[in-house]
Amino acid sequence: MSDDDVVVRRRGDGALELRVNGLFVMDDVETTSERRLAQVVLDHGARDVLVGGLGLGFTVRTLLANDRVRRVVVAELHPEVVAANELADPRLDVVIGDVRDLVPAQPCGCADAVLLDVDNGPDSLAHAGNAAVYEDTFVAECARILKPGGTLAVWSMADSPALRATLDVHLVDVDAERVPVQLQGRDEAYWIITARR
Repeated sequence: MSDDDVVVRRRGDGALELRVNGLFVMDDVETTSERRLAQVVLDHGARDVLVGGLGLGFTVRTLLANDRVRRVVVAELHPEVVAANELADPRLDVVIGDVRDLVPAQPCGCADAVLLDVDNGPDSLAHAGNAAVYEDTFVAECARILKPGGTLAVWSMADSPALRATLDVHLVDVDAERVPVQLQGRDEAYWIITARR
């Protein structure tokens, strides 16, 4: 559970918006990078996926739209976010809790993919406590639960050489993909940083 102030609201322009502690997190206007986070692992045939961070559900919906996906387990800290999504699929298990607790509780080699979208990325943290998600100990746990050939994929506001170096210690084929997005009429980009077991 979290003591954060979480608001999911419909703005005057009709967009659905998620704010945490007064800070804008995301809306449903530009969701390219969230959907791409799922597609990266679907392209590798992922069937059993663990996701850290539900957000407005675009990553999870993209996963569940694929008939090959067998199971999606999501860790989300905020019950308000879970309630706002109204997701219903027999393949989906949403756990209200911290992904840093969920991953270590999983057996070795149980997941085809681990997707992390819990903050703005390792170099643009909204919550200092989330730094541990991108550090060696947790990355090692993510690698442990991946099946051979499985993928760890991380959403980030920016490329992160430090994260890529950490991934390279535990995994192979480290890559950073720039995902172009349109933000309020501006050309911007987010990043999907991946590595494989």
